[in-house]
Amino acid sequence: MMESAFNEKTLLVTGGTGSFGNAVISRFIDTDIKEIRVFSRDEKKQDDMRVARQNEKIKFYIGDVRDYGSVRDALKGVDYVFHAAALKQVPSCEFYPLEAVKTNVLGTENVLTASIELGVSRVVVLSTDKAVYPINAMGMSKALSEKVVVAKSRNCDPAKTVICATRYGNVMASRGSVIPLFVSQLLEGKPLTITDPNMTRFLMSLQDSVDLVLHAFKHATPGDIFVQKSPASTVAMLAEALRQMLHKDNEVRIIGTRHGEKLFETLVSREEMARAEDCDRYYRIPADARDLNYNQYFVEGEPEISTLDDYTSHNTERLDLAGVKHVLEKLGPLEKLRA
Repeated sequence: MMESAFNEKTLLVTGGTGSFGNAVISRFIDTDIKEIRVFSRDEKKQDDMRVARQNEKIKFYIGDVRDYGSVRDALKGVDYVFHAAALKQVPSCEFYPLEAVKTNVLGTENVLTASIELGVSRVVVLSTDKAVYPINAMGMSKALSEKVVVAKSRNCDPAKTVICATRYGNVMASRGSVIPLFVSQLLEGKPLTITDPNMTRFLMSLQDSVDLVLHAFKHATPGDIFVQKSPASTVAMLAEALRQMLHKDNEVRIIGTRHGEKLFETLVSREEMARAEDCDRYYRIPADARDLNYNQYFVEGEPEISTLDDYTSHNTERLDLAGVKHVLEKLGPLEKLRA
């Protein structure tokens, strides 16, 4: 059992009151883990979690990844870190791009610097498909955070600290995702608002996201990025599956693509595919080992890159209506997923 590696260990989750943090706690709370530290800046969410969980293994730390001192204090005595804290909403990052930089880039730098200083054994940083060919401020900031991961991994002793990352698309039914919005619209009798029916998205559950992080935790070498292979669906197919499962016939309204949205998700670029290792359920993207020898960037090319495709939600396994319903059934009662 992977969880046995956490026996009598202390794990800190940044942004730990979010969907991922709750999933991690559910996975580990009944194991022999010594302590789970929830680090975040929202005291209300922490208090809600404290009341709901009522477990002495969970310790709460108020702080912000932007503040190195609060990060460092929370990391004292920590064995492992899952770094999930981020600004994730595309529109808010578009309006306030420097806020995205402060949290997603400088915050990641703070977490990694403090982890190295304090001898944290393994750090897994959570990233997003939007970091690949980024077209919005959120994706650009997460792409830079991945570069910070790789740079930091080069400059620390792997015998003391291993730093790696995971990258995945929208997690089904997580806060701010489309499924809770569709469920709310269906139950309230409102039109289903679809940006583009042909838009495709990977379908990944919260449990899948935890599995991916644990796979990275176990198998990573410094600077690796891990991606889970996942099926995908069009947004129109997802909406129709929810309509049928909830026995609703709401009007469907096409509202057009929102600012900063992509037609499909890309999890691995073709440049990365040239060096990616196929690990059955996952791709492992090793860190680029080149140094500042400019010839390797501008003189010595990689001809095979032009023969490869990106790994996207357009060319992965595409689920039909029955397949989408099967995936949605695993989420439990849909009525509880309202936005």
